Formats: sequence, structure tokens, C-alpha cells
Amino acid sequence: MIKGFPYEDIIHLPHHVSSTRPQMPMQDRAAQFSPFAALTGFDAAIKEARRLTEEKIELDEEALNLLNRKLQMLVDRLDEQPEVRFTYFKPDEKKSGGAYMTVTGKVKKVDDFKRWIVMQNGVKIPMDDILDIESELFTLL
Repeated sequence: MIKGFPYEDIIHLPHHVSSTRPQMPMQDRAAQFSPFAALTGFDAAIKEARRLTEEKIELDEEALNLLNRKLQMLVDRLDEQPEVRFTYFKPDEKKSGGAYMTVTGKVKKVDDFKRWIVMQNGVKIPMDDILDIESELFTLL
């Protein structure tokens, strides 16, 4: 034995291969050294927490009156199928707040009972979440 190298006597022996047990495939052998994610889902939770939402703007009395007049004008002239742009608040499904969306198109129907505006492209807009309505109909307002 050489001083400082205690395994000199066995280093050159052949590698042992079991005659009773099958060898592990290379792919399985590599898998045992793959990184371990101890906190599964933690990255997704951090990403969700970083995602920003906006708070819903509460309209004052004057803005609500103007919005109601625009809605009434739209209902009165619905058969003309004017092009309309709605800006409305869409609540977030996972946390407080939400985002403001803008939809442009023609209105299919206004459901006063359910308080929905249904666009021709199928988008449903809750009346209580509308921030603004824009159209050439309102040039006189």
C-alpha cells in the first residue's frame, strides 16, 4: 500500500456485475440524480402573487347619470346596430381586484332583468361593471 492512497490494492479489480439481479437501465440510473422539487407548486404560487390586479373604480353620481343616459340612447337605437366600445371591469377569479377590458362591436341585446349586455360576438358585459361607453351615437352628449 502506498502512503496517501489507501485503495491501491482494489482499484484495479474488475467491476462487480450481479448474476442474480438485472442491471438498472441507464435512463433510470440517471433519474436518481435528477433535481428534486421539494416545494411543488411554489413557483406557480409566486407567479400568481406577482400578478397585478386593479381595483374597481366607483363612479360618482354625475358619471353614473351620464352612463345611464348613454345606455338608454343605445337601447332606443339598438335596431340601427351602432358600433359601440365598452370599457368594463372584469373581476379576477383567483384574487381580489381584476382588470379593465375593452370590447368593440355591435350589441345583440340588452337584458335589463339579468343586467347583461350581450354583444354579437357572444361577449356578455355586466351592466354594473361598465366604466364607459363610446359610440358615434353620443356625439351630442
